[in-house]
Amino acid sequence: MRARRPLHSLFLVAVAGLALGVAACGRGADEAAPEKDDRVVARVNDRAVWASDVRREAVAQGLIGEDDPLDASSELFRRVMDEVVDQKLLAAEASRRGLDSSPAAQRRLEAVRERILGDMLVEKVVSGAVSEQAVERLYNEQQRLARATEEVRVRLILAPTKEQADAVLGVLGQGAAFEAVAVQRSIDEATRYSGGDLGYSTLDVLPAPYAAALLGKAPGQVVGPVETGTGWAVLKIEDRRIETPPTLEQARPQIVRYLTYEGVRQLLEQLRGKASVEITLDDPKAPKAPAAAAPALQNSAPPPAGKAS
Repeated sequence: MRARRPLHSLFLVAVAGLALGVAACGRGADEAAPEKDDRVVARVNDRAVWASDVRREAVAQGLIGEDDPLDASSELFRRVMDEVVDQKLLAAEASRRGLDSSPAAQRRLEAVRERILGDMLVEKVVSGAVSEQAVERLYNEQQRLARATEEVRVRLILAPTKEQADAVLGVLGQGAAFEAVAVQRSIDEATRYSGGDLGYSTLDVLPAPYAAALLGKAPGQVVGPVETGTGWAVLKIEDRRIETPPTLEQARPQIVRYLTYEGVRQLLEQLRGKASVEITLDDPKAPKAPAAAAPALQNSAPPPAGKAS
C-alpha cells in the first residue's frame, strides 16, 4: 500500500496536474515515443506514462539537474513516477467535472502553455549559444585579460584599547605563539578560537587600515597596533602567494550562466524589436494631472479676449 502524502502536497500536485492533463488528453496508449529510446513505464486509464515524463518532472522539482541521468530502477524514479500518475488522475477527474472549461482555467492553462513553449524556444536558442567552443573561447579570453593577483594569509588579535594592544605586542615579543595569544586575548569572536586566522585574501577586500599596514610586509612579520572601528588590531602575515586562477571546469558553471543569460537577452531584444508592445499600465512615477482649477470669483476680471479661460 502506498504511503499517503500530506494534503498540501496533493494540492500542489493537482495544480501541476491541470497542465499535464491538457497535454495528455490527446495521447493514446500506442503513441510514438516522444523522445529517442523512450519507453512506457506506466499506464493510467490506457494512457501512457513515458520515462521522459518522469524525468522531466524530476527536473522541474529540482530533484536532478537538466543533464543528469535518472535510473528507472531507482527509488527516486519510482517516487516521481507515482506523482506523475497522481497528476494524471487528478487532471482527468478535473476534466470530467468540467473544471477545464471555465475562463479562469483556460487562462491558466494558456499561461502554462506559453511558458512551456517559451522554455522550449530558449532551450533551442541557448543550446546553440552555450557550446563547448563558446565556453572555452570565453574562458581563454578571461585568462588573457586576468592579471596575477597576490593573496596574503593574515592572523588577527583585536584588543579594545591601544594599551592592551601594546601589551599583546610585548607578550609576542617575549616569544609567545600568536595563535595562543589570539585565543586568550582577542575580542574578535569570529577568529579568536581559530588562532586569529583570517585565511587568504587580497588586500583590496581587507579593511583599509589592515591593507595599509600590511602593504609590503614579509611573511612572519607582526604589525600594529592598527586602529579600526572596532578596536586596535595586531596583525601577523603568515604567507603570501599568487592567486591561482580557476580551472576551466571550476569556471564552467559561471561561464554557462553568463552565456545563457546573454543568449536569452539577445533573443528577447530581437523579439521586442520586431513586435508591437504597448504597456497600458499607468506609470506610478509619472506626474499626476493637475487638479481642476477652482471656479473664478464673481468679481474677478474676465480673461483677455482671444485667450482661453
